[in-house]
Amino acid sequence: MREIATQPLATFCGNCNCGCPQLFVDPGAEPERRIRITDDFGQQVQMSEEQFRDLVEQAKSGALDQLTATAV
Repeated sequence: MREIATQPLATFCGNCNCGCPQLFVDPGAEPERRIRITDDFGQQVQMSEEQFRDLVEQAKSGALDQLTATAV
């Protein structure tokens, strides 16, 4: 089994020690699994760089704003 060599890119929250969600890149992973997002429950999602770019573009365009509006 290959040792995972991730590089952290961002931590979401970061104001506590709760195991905040994080964004990583794994340069040695298969292209369709290179981006990893972990949550504070130990789960993770892996996706391609292209899928992550699409997620970022949707967030920038406001397409995801409704999610945060209902959470308040």
